[in-house]
Amino acid sequence: MSLSPSARVVLDWDGTVTEVDGLHMILEEFGDQSVYRQMEGVLGEGLSLHEVIAAEIATITLPLEDALEFVRRHVTVRPGFRELAERFRPAILSSGFVELIEPVLEREGVVGLEVFANRLDPRPDGWRPVWRDEAVCAECGEACKRASIGDSPVVYVGDGYSDRCAALAADRVFAIDGLARYLDGRGIRFEPFTDLRDVAASLAS
Repeated sequence: MSLSPSARVVLDWDGTVTEVDGLHMILEEFGDQSVYRQMEGVLGEGLSLHEVIAAEIATITLPLEDALEFVRRHVTVRPGFRELAERFRPAILSSGFVELIEPVLEREGVVGLEVFANRLDPRPDGWRPVWRDEAVCAECGEACKRASIGDSPVVYVGDGYSDRCAALAADRVFAIDGLARYLDGRGIRFEPFTDLRDVAASLAS
């Protein structure tokens, strides 16, 4: 599928740009494992994504500077990210947190991208989310990413639950993992990818 060269490219962050979900890595390392497993098991089955994330991060008491050092050391990005970023200047649209995204962008030497994500209130008695947008989507009934992808032709690249509604509204979708299974189950066209070199090559062709 071809789109105008002016189409907006939008990338999910955790599990899409990153090889492993960085927020999940922090939860597994520093959060309450029983809460994490319980919340992941009920996502989409009565609790919203915001409710799940809030419950999970409330179990983290790690000082923010220690968390930033952790993501700098341990969160890796998919091959081709820097090249895709330099050529197509995508927006980052994440259900995660700016504070955990920016250190990785800086480490990778990727500057000047728009980042749309939530903020952290890293309290010593448990982290709290500061949501970027709490408006409920008329399509999915949650505060989701759909409204943030814009009205212009959009290429969306994602991997998971938080990407579903935005992907359904995009003009062209690259998907892996849970998002790919979801779209495939609904008979909705998408393009699979292994790493971001695949996405860049397809966009450039």
